[in-house]
Formats: sequence, C-alpha cells, structure tokens
Amino acid sequence: MTDGLLRPMDNSPESIARRVRSLRERAGMTMDELARAMDFAGASSVQRYENPERLKPGYLKRDLVAKLEKALLGKGRPPILRPEIWELAGPEFNFAQPPDPNAIIGSQIVTSGNMIPVYGSAVGGVDGEFVLNGSMLYEVMAPPSLSPVSGAYAVQVSGDSMEPRYFDGEVVFVDPTRRVTRGDFVVAQIRLEENGPLLAYIKRFVRHNAEELVLEQYNPEKQLRFKHENVHSVHFVVMGGIA
Repeated sequence: MTDGLLRPMDNSPESIARRVRSLRERAGMTMDELARAMDFAGASSVQRYENPERLKPGYLKRDLVAKLEKALLGKGRPPILRPEIWELAGPEFNFAQPPDPNAIIGSQIVTSGNMIPVYGSAVGGVDGEFVLNGSMLYEVMAPPSLSPVSGAYAVQVSGDSMEPRYFDGEVVFVDPTRRVTRGDFVVAQIRLEENGPLLAYIKRFVRHNAEELVLEQYNPEKQLRFKHENVHSVHFVVMGGIA
C-alpha cells in the first residue's frame, strides 16, 4: 500500500503491466469490467496494458491514466488512492492540493517553485467545455515566462473545437495576471446556471463588455456568447505545449 507519496517507479513494461494488473485485481474487477468502466468496448481494449510484450518502455499516457482513475479510484481494500494510479504516468505527478468546488482558478492558486498545476477533464462537452473546480490532474514544469507569476496554471485541452491551433490532450499555459485583448487565446470560466458548476472554455477572445463576453472557436467555426454576469474570469493563454 502507498503512503500517498510519489516516488520514482520502474517504468519498464513488466513493472507497468504488473502494476495495472495489481490495481485491477485489488479493485475486484475483471478485464471486461475495467474496460467498460473506462468507457471502452470490452476486455481487448485493456489487455495490452497487462501484457508487457505489448507495451513500450515508459509511463502510460495521461489520458489513459485519467480513465483508469475514473474506473479504480476508491475501490478495493484498502481503497485505491490517486497517487497509486497516477504514478503510472510518471513520478513527478503530485496531488497534494484538494479540489475546491467553488474555486476560481488562477485567483487563489500560488505556484510552488517552478511547478504549476494542470487542470482539465478526460472528456469535454460539445464546445470543448469542462468543469474546472480546482481538482488538479497533475503538475508540470512552468515555462520560464510563468515561473514568477503567482496564480499561473495550465489546462489540458478537451476535444477538437480549437484545432488546428490546440489539439485534444494538449496542455496550454495560462497567465491570469496579463491583460486580454482581441485575438488573444484565453481560458474563460463561466457559470451558466445559478449554483451550477464553473465551466471552462479554451477559445479566442473577441470582446468583453458590460453586456456579454464573446469568444470564437474554430471547429466548427462559430462564436459563443455569454452574459457578463455569468463570467467569472478570462485568463490569457501564454502558449501551448506538451501533449
């Protein structure tokens, strides 16, 4: 059982396959049950991750580990913890910060050293929107321009609504202190319904006035309009990066 601390892990195919199998068995799940809990069709979709002969050396991709978390978190005896799952994606992943359902991302987060939090969701909505509630996926090294910025963060893109500028699974880096102007790419936090969740949109900024916020997306090409009173923040995207 882990003590919640992430330590370097052997990322050989044998080690990764053994770890995946161990977590699945601890959760009391068959391969087919795990596959369906991960939104796959059946056991054949996950068999490769327990077969070292079908795995390449290295850690598992983040989108796959996010699906494993959805399927395994809290199951088994003792309950499976997030660090146990996410160490499959690399030893640098850190989950010390608990989710805050009322968090306004970028206003209260303070960077620690050169690492910044990455937020996001494995599956986005129709326009690529996702719930941004302070639940961190992992941490990444900040680019030099963001190292001294308090509140800097990153977001993992969901969906293809901003292709070919930003692709599904790509990480974009955000400076919440920088002024936004027309044509900039932004992360906007919107609450569409009273007492509803904050939704995040990665789009191109058109305008924001006392009546509305207007954003632009590429795929399909259209404009999104939100009432000003529903807008909680509009933050500048510095750059895209790792995927």
